[in-house]
This record gives sequence, structure tokens and C-alpha cells, in this order.
Amino acid sequence: MLDTSPLTAAVERFADRLRAAPQSRLQRGAAAEALELARELAVRAQRLEDPSGAAPERVMPDEGVFVVGDQLAVAGADLAEALRAAAQGEGADSAKAPSEMLDEAVALVERAEVRAMR
Repeated sequence: MLDTSPLTAAVERFADRLRAAPQSRLQRGAAAEALELARELAVRAQRLEDPSGAAPERVMPDEGVFVVGDQLAVAGADLAEALRAAAQGEGADSAKAPSEMLDEAVALVERAEVRAMR
């Protein structure tokens, strides 16, 4: 089984920081950065779950600056689950290995956190 704890830890750390951030920081771009990341993680999970692309793409809605930490946590958990399933042969037929996709996702989260919280 693929250990997705690095992704889960990175997502939870960033989500917690967003939940604790003052409104002013969220409005200055941290929330927008986090929503963009949550949407990207959600798209990646959808691609793993439906590699044929038969289902219509679902876009994470903008529910406001105070919800984005929770949206990020949900998207990260969904991607972690999709990666675990793919690693067990239940998911996408991709050119990249699930472990490589995991590493990319962790790097995405870490870079987004740096940009959002500076």
C-alpha cells in the first residue's frame, strides 16, 4: 500500500494554517492560492478515479475565504485515497507511477503554502 502520509501531513499543515490565518491575510491572496491548489488536487483525484474522462469534470466552488482550509483538506484527502487505489491497481492507467504523482502533489502543496503564507 502506498504511504500517502506525506501528502496528508502537508495538506493538513497548510489547512490548519489557513484556518488560523487572519481575514486580512486570507483576503490578500492566501485563500485564492489555497483554492487554486484545492481545485488542482481535486482535478488530479478525478483523473485517477476516472482515467477515461467519461464523467464531467467537477470544479470545486469558491465558498469564501473562511472555508478554503476545509476545502483543501477534503481535496487532499480525496487525492490521497485515489493515489492509494491507483497504487493497488484500482485506479488510473497513467504513464506516471502513483508514487511519482504523490511526490508531485506534496511539492505542489509545499510551494503553494510558501506562496500563500509569506
